[in-house]
Amino acid sequence: MTPKRKNGTGTNGSDVIHDGYKRPFDLAVIILAHLLLFPLFMVLWIGIPLAIWLGDRGRPFYLQQRVGRSGKRFQVIKFRTMVSDAESETGPVWAAERDSRTTRVGRFLRAFRLDELPQVINILRGEMSVVGPRPERPELAERFSRDVPGFSERVRVRPGVAGLAQARGTAQTRPRDKLRYDNLYIETLGPWMDIKLLVLSVWVVLRRSLR
Repeated sequence: MTPKRKNGTGTNGSDVIHDGYKRPFDLAVIILAHLLLFPLFMVLWIGIPLAIWLGDRGRPFYLQQRVGRSGKRFQVIKFRTMVSDAESETGPVWAAERDSRTTRVGRFLRAFRLDELPQVINILRGEMSVVGPRPERPELAERFSRDVPGFSERVRVRPGVAGLAQARGTAQTRPRDKLRYDNLYIETLGPWMDIKLLVLSVWVVLRRSLR
């Protein structure tokens, strides 16, 4: 039997809505943003990798396996914010807001969430969306799925760069609370919700960085 959502529709309802608008919405946001802010994006795409390389002569980009829609794994692309081989001793761990492994350039990038910019490539590939639940690493996703009932339901939609938890300024909250926000997003899925969360996420980043 198809599980029911709070608004009375089954999981297939969110799938139809998701597939109907997500891809055009994502492409429109990326194209419009790069057209309207072309000089800024040129500086970011060139300046950030150069700053990271000058900081420690390490690779500017960081690839990491994540769990996508329907449990399919993919390589997420980010600007590197930590020292090279940061997990060689600790193994996979959930990054803290004030992580001692973060570089000086990395702290700046994280403050403005600029480390997520290369995920534009993941969006163009169809692996991610502009708005959606943040993708988890396979090791952490398996652990959270065991410890938090219903956590695997997050993979019903494509993961995103900005999510409801980020828009509410609670990106570092507990997995159980993140699941609550993610489920709320899935239940209210639609273009208007994505626009609202996108604007709120930008506002949260600007407000935190100006403190």
